[in-house]
Amino acid sequence: MKTHSGAKKRFKLTSRGKLRGRHAFTSHILEKKTAKRKRAHGRPARISAHDATRVKRMLGASK
Repeated sequence: MKTHSGAKKRFKLTSRGKLRGRHAFTSHILEKKTAKRKRAHGRPARISAHDATRVKRMLGASK
């Protein structure tokens, strides 16, 4: 089974099997957002367990 090209560009699987991805709301309309919020969004987001199963399947990491 091939790896989903869009998923491999957006998500990274950690050594422990967790998923990392980008935060939403980081690309534009940044003037009104606080510096603390923008800084926090710079760090990778943890993908929820609900979405993780689907994303792992797209990445080819079955379980």
